Parts: sequence; C-alpha cells; structure tokens
Amino acid sequence: MEDFDYEQEALNDLDYRSSNKGPWKKIFKTVLLHKGLAIGLILSVIMLATLDVCYPLLNSHAIATYFESDNPNRFNTIWLTVSAYIGVSLAYGVCVFSFLYFAGRVEVETSYELRKEAYLNLQKLPFSYFDKTAQGWIMARVTSDSRKLSEIISWGCVDLLWGLLSMFGILGVLLVTNTKLSIIVLIILPILIIITFFIRKKMLSSYRDARKENSKITAAYNEGFMGAKAIKSLVIEDMCSKEFHSKAHAYKRASLRAVFFSAIFGPITFILCYVGVGVTLYYGGNLVLKDLLEASVLYLFIDYTIKFFDPVISISRVIGDFQQAQASAERIISLIEEQPEITDREDVIEKYGTIFEPKYENFEPLVGEVEFKDVTFKYAKGEEVLKNFNLHIPAGSSVALVGHTGSGKSTIVNLICRFYEPTTGDILIDGHSYKDRSITWLHSNIGYVLQTPQLFSGTIMDNVRYGKLNATDEEVIQALKTVAADEFISKLDDGYQALVGESGSKLSVGERQLISFARAIVADPKILVLDEATSSIDTQTENMIQMAVERVMEGRTTFMIAHRLSTVVNADVILVMKDGCVVESGTHHELLMKKGYYFELYKNQFAEDALQKILNN
Repeated sequence: MEDFDYEQEALNDLDYRSSNKGPWKKIFKTVLLHKGLAIGLILSVIMLATLDVCYPLLNSHAIATYFESDNPNRFNTIWLTVSAYIGVSLAYGVCVFSFLYFAGRVEVETSYELRKEAYLNLQKLPFSYFDKTAQGWIMARVTSDSRKLSEIISWGCVDLLWGLLSMFGILGVLLVTNTKLSIIVLIILPILIIITFFIRKKMLSSYRDARKENSKITAAYNEGFMGAKAIKSLVIEDMCSKEFHSKAHAYKRASLRAVFFSAIFGPITFILCYVGVGVTLYYGGNLVLKDLLEASVLYLFIDYTIKFFDPVISISRVIGDFQQAQASAERIISLIEEQPEITDREDVIEKYGTIFEPKYENFEPLVGEVEFKDVTFKYAKGEEVLKNFNLHIPAGSSVALVGHTGSGKSTIVNLICRFYEPTTGDILIDGHSYKDRSITWLHSNIGYVLQTPQLFSGTIMDNVRYGKLNATDEEVIQALKTVAADEFISKLDDGYQALVGESGSKLSVGERQLISFARAIVADPKILVLDEATSSIDTQTENMIQMAVERVMEGRTTFMIAHRLSTVVNADVILVMKDGCVVESGTHHELLMKKGYYFELYKNQFAEDALQKILNN
C-alpha cells in the first residue's frame, strides 16, 4: 500500500469544507430520516425553555403578592400559587424526561445511520482506494468521528436550541419590564459575540490537528496489533514504542491547544456574566432604595440576568463542541461522499444493475478469453508499470507470471480483476471490453486466492460458503475434500463447524490457505487467480493440494503469480516479466532451452533450494 499522506488528507478536508459548505446539511438530512424523534426533541426543548422563562415570573408574582402587598386578603389565593408551583414541577419532570429520551434516541439513530452510510459507501469503493488509504484513517472516521458527531448533534443541539430560546425569551421579558436595566445585558452581549468569533477559528484549527494526529495513532495501533509477531521477532519493540510515543505526543500537543481554547471560553463568559449581574444589582438596588423600583422587579431582573447568561455560557460551550464536531463532520461526510475511481457506465448499470442490486438474469456466461490491447498503466504516484502492453490468453489456458518484485506481475492481475483500470488501452474479456459489462459480473466469475489467506470470524463452513452464498453443505464439504482439507478438519472437535477465530487465528497459515482454496473452488469461477497462493504453505501441504489445484484449473483460465518456479512447470505458457514487459514466453521446457532470463531465475532458485535442503539435513 502506498504511504498515506496525512498532511494531504488534512488539506483535502479543508478543500472539502471550502468547496462544499454543506457537511451539516448532509448531517441534518440524516437526522431528519427520523422526523418523529427530531420533532419530539424540539418540542420538549421548547417547553423546557418556556418553563425557564415563566418560572421567575411566578416567583416575582409571589413576592409582589405576599410580601410587598398590604392587601389583608392576599393569602386567600395562596392555593392557586401552590398549585401553579406543583404544575410547573410536574411539567419540568415531563420535559426533562422527554428531552433525555428523544436526545438519546437521536444520538443512537444518527450514529447508526452515519456508520451505515459510511460502510455502504466503503463497499462501493474499488480496491485502489483501500490500497492507498490507511486503515487507521478509515477506522477513525467510522468509529470515533461518527460517535462524537452523533453526541454533538443530539445533546449539543438540545443545549443550543434551549439556550437560544431561553436567551431571547428572557431578553424579551426584560425589555418589556424595564428598558434601562435591559441595556446592561445588551451592552455585554456583543462583547461575548466578538470573543466567541475570535476563539472559534483557533478551536477549529486545533481540533483538526488533533483529529489528524488521532488518525496516525489509530493506524499505529492497528500496525502494532497486526504485526505483533514481526515486531517481537525483529526485536524492534523499543523503536515502535518510541515512534508511537512521538505520535501520541503530537496528538497530546494538538489536543492541549484545543483544550486551552475550549477552556478559556467558559471563564471569560463567566466573568462577563457576573459583571452584568453586579452592575444590575448596584443600579437596580439604588432604584429600590429611592422607591423608583419594586423589590419584586429587582429580583426578577437579577434572576433573569443570571438565567440569561447561563444559556450564553451553554451556547459558548456548544460552539466549542461544534468546532470539534465540524472537523469530524467534514471527515465522515467526505468518506460517505467519496466517489469511486472505477465505476460502471449508466447504460451498464441499467442492464446489469449495481453491486447491491445486481440483475443476474442479464449476466452473460463468461468463457475466459482475455486480451490486453495496447495497455499502458501507471499508479497515481509513480512511474509507468506497463507501456503499450499486448497479451492474448485463450480461454481455459493456464498462465504463469514470473519475475522479480516490481516487474508488473501483480499489476496485470489487478487489471484483469478490474481493481484498477488501464491508463490507456483496453482489456477484452471474451472479445468485449470489460467496461461494457458490470464490475459485479466480472468479479462473480473470478476466483482469487491470495498469498496471505484472509478468513472471517465464523466457522469453516461459513468461510468456504462466502465463495457461493447459496452453496449446499454437500458442495462446501466436497470443495474442502478436493483440496484435502478434510484431513486436518477431521481432527478438530467441531469438525466443519469449528470456529476459525479472528482472521483465522485458530488455524495455521497452511490450513487457512486450504480453506481459501476451497472457497475459490465452490465459487466455480471461469477465471482463477493464484497470487503466490502456495508460497505460505509447507512443501508437504503444497504437494498435497497441487494435484487438486490442477484438477480445478481444468477448463478455467488461470493466472498464477509464482514465487516458487517449481509450481508453474506445468503451465500452458509462462510469461517472464521485467520492468513491465514480457521479455520471454513459452513453456517451462522451451524457456529452459533458451537459456535466457528464465533459465537464470530457475537455476538460481534451484541452487538455493538445494542448499536449503543440505542445511536442513
């Protein structure tokens, strides 16, 4: 995989933000997939804000009626006041329960929808995307970013909506009650807005840096876990630890900057708020002493001034959270909206369907003839691997690709499988450009056995059945017997229903490879790709399955990327690759007779094998 450029990815995030100002538009569309929950949440918050505005009015009325009034019958209506307080308390209970319930539901549903959309889009993206994108970057988007975003959307929006409604409601009551005292609040408010705008940019930049460093840490974790055996065998624990410490330290620095700007928001807002309370108390108190203002009104202003700045503080905090959430929103939406580099044309989709809704009834049978016509190919970052490459493989032929690393062997196979597409030129399958047929049609006719076998958590039967989801138990068992896997399976306690563990961890490399062979066999592909498929198997296991593999190859077009030249001696044609070109071709015997490049490769490997046998003895 090409090195993942985190700096470039950060720039891509910024480009996304500037070119598409609607990450939040996409997010809220996702939230509105469950309109009932969103409406319930909004209504409960509106009711809560209304109660917060009305409650001080009730207190002020009680003070004016029962403490300031000289009316001897003023206590005759006290039961109405008590009833009002009880009603407000019950209403508070209902509102709090409602917004907690609806906010929790919105959080869960939003997280689910974002992860679902991201995962579905990942299934549409071609192999080239995963070949150049770090696993840690993808994992951070789908897990931590989606979780953080859903939390902010639910609870942050609750606080923001409540804060705005409470603030404007209180401000309206203050202006109606006493305009002069209200001016104190109105003077402080724009100062808060200016401070918020100033710190906003700093916070967003810091959170972006933190998310970028977090992606590096996630990738380092993944490499540490997946490569634990290699790390210990190479005795590089100290080096890996230092590298991880460096990444973690960079993340800590970026996070501390973000925490600083987020933390400074609260104290500044808090100080300004209580300056407003102090000025109101001083000015209003003088008016009360001069009998120009009632005490109940002063209480109302003090209570409202405190309550006014409470939502302001809450809004300031939410704005800080939203800066962090915006970085997450930009990243996960960029993943959801990532467009695949390799797609079917509209007319092809109309006829053959999509990967999720294929129209199998329109799939033509694949015979297996493959032809490269003037194919030139280069990776996004790198030199040309193939240039004006031509090759014709008749259906049912077995083709071996040999050569040193970087000679172009894997590139040819990747192009045949349409994991990549030619930069120029075309590839024909059965005489037709494979772009005229769907990717799903092609992949459903290809069996691919990797050098490093990939198994999924589940049973042996489950893993083989991935090759053909509707395969019967008899077909699966027969495929396993064909590659002689039943010999080791019979020794397992649960037999064919034995769990393989995560990535097949409960089985040896050779056993995992046998299962991957059986998975390819049960699919009954017309084109079979063996990517150094026996290089991870010991000689005894290799000999055991070699005859079975040869039987499976009969009638199929087979491409073998070979490290051990002894495994390709029976191939119909051997293509010797060097610098993206075929320098020699022919059968094993013909190439040896030429005494050229292949002869030297075979001679050197034969000498190495002979030497290894002597050392082993």
